[in-house]
Amino acid sequence: MTALKIYNTLAREKQTFVPMQAGKVRMYVCGMTVYDYCHLGHARVMVVFDMVQRWLRASGLDVTYVRNITDIDDKIIKRAVENGESISQLTNRFIHAMDEDAAALGVQKPDHEPRATQYVPQMLGLIEKLERNGLAYKAKDGDVNYSVRDFPSYGRLSGKSLDDLRAGERVELNTGKRDPLDFVLWKAAKESEPEEVKWESQWGKGRPGWHIECSAMGCELLGDQFDIHGGGEDLQFPHHENEIAQSEGANGHTFVNYWMHNGFIRVDNEKMSKSLGNFFTIRDVLKKYDPEVVRFFILRAHYRSPLNYSDVHLDDAKHALTRLYTALKEVEPDRLPFDWNESHAARFADAMNDDFNTPVAVSVLFDLANEVNKTKSPALARQLKALASVIALLQRSPQEFLQAGPAEGGALGEAEILAQIDARAAAKKAKDFASADRIRAELLASGIVLEDKPGGLTEWRRA
Repeated sequence: MTALKIYNTLAREKQTFVPMQAGKVRMYVCGMTVYDYCHLGHARVMVVFDMVQRWLRASGLDVTYVRNITDIDDKIIKRAVENGESISQLTNRFIHAMDEDAAALGVQKPDHEPRATQYVPQMLGLIEKLERNGLAYKAKDGDVNYSVRDFPSYGRLSGKSLDDLRAGERVELNTGKRDPLDFVLWKAAKESEPEEVKWESQWGKGRPGWHIECSAMGCELLGDQFDIHGGGEDLQFPHHENEIAQSEGANGHTFVNYWMHNGFIRVDNEKMSKSLGNFFTIRDVLKKYDPEVVRFFILRAHYRSPLNYSDVHLDDAKHALTRLYTALKEVEPDRLPFDWNESHAARFADAMNDDFNTPVAVSVLFDLANEVNKTKSPALARQLKALASVIALLQRSPQEFLQAGPAEGGALGEAEILAQIDARAAAKKAKDFASADRIRAELLASGIVLEDKPGGLTEWRRA
């Protein structure tokens, strides 16, 4: 088996993964800001890094996986005030919804899910360190800001110079800042804000800035330096750039060894956004498509590539996953131990060790499925099911997947389908083949495919 290589955004190349401590991996991933339902971009982050941690564990590594929850933020405060509810009521509701979405997509719970509001003391401690090191200052407006010009390597992750960044559109002018690029570490309390978002500090009442939250939670749970930090491509700048500045500015050494970023989701080749009317929550998509189809759709693209969402692509993913399940339906896997030395398994492992190359790994599953169809080998069926399980696919019975219907109403239920199959069987027995053909055609028009088997048995699946 080849050594694992990871594309390190900071180095801009694939690097052999060497954990800081032999046999152990510490990984932090930026999670959701919980003021609304999770969208497809969130689905990709959750599924991608679930796949990463699963492969690390399958490789025999002891993984500590942290994915945070941002439960204090300008958008959260605004939404709670609009709704006339407390911050905790709003965030608890959407954390519960997020957990439901993640579970549906086969995403395992991280080892730790820290909420930002539980780590304010650690954030204050980090800001105090930065102030002592000359990297934080209190502005006239009461905010405590990070002094970007005093951290020489700022821009290393994004590959941008300070001059380029100052000229960029992302810079927000603020007269309280010494430099337009300086970012807030501690926000002074506003009279209009609820009391539950105000904490005491040596700089006065306030609340943490977004960037300091992840630095504090990562360092508290994984140490001042750890192996992997992941998140969406959109977080590379400014969020992750600022995390490096904060953590390394406070502690005086490297923060993270390997930075991983997944690509954007596009919808019909356009950026997904509410303003374009092409914004989809996970719940929207799961009304129409089986959750495993959505997971498969995400995993058959490389995590760093842009992923184009459309009904055509989801339909194609459904048909492809159906082919894999159909191979297992026809051949029952044997009960012998899984064999990593078998040729398909070795190719699968090589693909996953090449920067988590799931498109190649998935192609190995199809090669195996083709062999199962040709040879009817229970041993190969076992290899197929076991390899797929590494990335949380093909774990239901084939019948359950093939007969599963969409969550939204309108689809024929199992009782109706079986009644129609019985009526067709009766028509065939009475030699009324026209009626039998009509029933078959009507079921097909409703998305139900009938398959006649030897001995007069008729099986069904959804198209």
